[in-house]
Parts: sequence; C-alpha cells; structure tokens
Amino acid sequence: MNLFEYIADRWSKLSLESLLHVSAVVQCTIIAAVIGVLIGVAVYRSPIGSAVATALASTILTIPSFALLGLLIPVIGLGTGPTVVALVLYALLPIVRNTIVGLGGVDPAISDAAKGIGMNRFGVLTRVELRLAWPAILAGMRVATQMLMGIAVIAAYAKGPGLGSEVFSGLTRAGSANATNQALAGTLGVVILALVLEGIYALIARITVSRGVRG
Repeated sequence: MNLFEYIADRWSKLSLESLLHVSAVVQCTIIAAVIGVLIGVAVYRSPIGSAVATALASTILTIPSFALLGLLIPVIGLGTGPTVVALVLYALLPIVRNTIVGLGGVDPAISDAAKGIGMNRFGVLTRVELRLAWPAILAGMRVATQMLMGIAVIAAYAKGPGLGSEVFSGLTRAGSANATNQALAGTLGVVILALVLEGIYALIARITVSRGVRG
C-alpha cells in the first residue's frame, strides 16, 4: 500500500486527528494571546518589567518539550491538560515580545493627541495604542501558531490530541507494515495544516490592518 492509498483508506481517522490538532493549536494560541497581551500591556512602559517578562518567556523555550510534558504529567495527568499548558507556555514569548515592541513603537504624539480630545488612559490604550500595535501582535500570534503546530506533535507523548499519535505510532512501529506511511501521513497533515493557517493569518491581516499601517 502506497502513501496515498493509506491516506484514502484511513481518511476519516486522519481527518478527525487533523481537526483535533488544529483545534488545540488555535485555542492555545488564543489563550496565549490573551495572557501575552495582558502581560505586554502591564510591562511595556517599564524597561525593567519588559526585560523580565521577555526573559521569563524566553526561559520557557529553553525547556525541551519532552521534559516540560514529563514535568506536567505527574501534576496534571495525561491527555488534554498537559498539552494545553505546554502549548500556551511555549506560545507566550513571541506574543509578549511583539506586544511590547508594538506598544512601545506607538508615536507618543498620537497618544497625547488622543488624550487631548478627552480620552482617558484606558480609551487611549484600547482605541489607539492597541490598534496601532495590532500588526505586531498578529505577527507574534502567527509565529506562535507555526511553532505550536510542531510542538503539538510532541504532545502525543502525553496522550495529547492530534496527528502526533500517527507520527509516534509510525516511528515506534518502524519496519512493520505501513509504519512509514503512518508517520508520513501524520507529518504531511501537520505541514498542510500549517500552510492553511498561514494563509488564514494573511487573510486576517489583510482584513484587519489598514493600508496605512501595512504600508
């Protein structure tokens, strides 16, 4: 059985695993975006706070995914729990960093003008600064999503959802019938999903970022 026959024969199972994979990545990216933007908003005016937040988020990326999952399993157990925690933690760095950079890059004259027409601090932040920082924040989410597509495969080690189970099962069965096809099908699925999400991000950027800001 060649790869295409293998995929056709197991299409329903692969489709479900693909849906679970992309769902986990997208939901964890959204959770990380909420947390990361809040952290960025809290520290972007403080050089020390920005450096500490970025350093802490960077430290997480130095922990191998296998090791982090191994640390989480005794505390949270197997399945979705450790997968979500690990993916959210790994997604924080690009989002926190880009939020700080985006907000820090807003021209103070624009913020002062907004205050001059009667906006309070919260209004300036939400209606002016965050809107101008949105392209940078979206770019951070884009990078985080692409990272998580690969890391989510490793989450199969903790019985996490997605295509990682296909890759791991195929590798552990190396040499047996269809083992290579199984690993390749899982890997190909991850690549295709990553390309689809990249296209969606490009569309979101085109819709939500004005031409003036893009230019």
